[in-house]
Amino acid sequence: MTNRELTDKAEAFLKQHFDAGLFLNNHPDAKAYRLEHSYRVANIGREIAQKEGFDETEMAIACLLHDVAYCEEFGENGWLEHGRRSAQIARPFLLELGLAEERVDDICYGIAIHVDDEAGFDGERTAFALSIGDADNIDRFDVYRIHETLSNDGFLDMGFEQKLQYSEKRLAKLRELIEVSMGTNAAKELWISRLSFYISFFERLVGQLERSKQLSG
Repeated sequence: MTNRELTDKAEAFLKQHFDAGLFLNNHPDAKAYRLEHSYRVANIGREIAQKEGFDETEMAIACLLHDVAYCEEFGENGWLEHGRRSAQIARPFLLELGLAEERVDDICYGIAIHVDDEAGFDGERTAFALSIGDADNIDRFDVYRIHETLSNDGFLDMGFEQKLQYSEKRLAKLRELIEVSMGTNAAKELWISRLSFYISFFERLVGQLERSKQLSG
């Protein structure tokens, strides 16, 4: 199969499982978000692969399928287990694609550890495997997420002091997060770029709030 045929099959596999998911079908917004997130992570993963010399098709497939377990309803600890469960769902499909077993092992290990760094089976923390979780984490800090987070946290409904405290707390956390290590230099560059944008946004937001109550200087 060509690389395009492989990624097309992975997209179809993901959509088929999401379409069969009872929870996702009862929550169309969550379904749309999970699919959009999967594509964004795949695109980030492909960018990392290009810069690091990984197989771009394998990385795109791995990232597309990293959350495929959302097709199932989560019970107790379901969210915590979804990386491991996604690897279980993905493995037979990846073998059917004709990928070498050692590449399937690498892909599945990366999918399995992307939530809590535990796979539940033996594997190697290769740069490729780590990049799946890195791409997932990098997507947590895209432009749209600023709007989404502020909206979900009820920022506009907060009083002035609460808004200021909230923004200062977010800013402090972001400055800590920018130091988080990544599996590759390419991922670290993307991480710093995303976090720097967030830090700049919240620095400006805090500054605006501080100038909203009194004259400065």
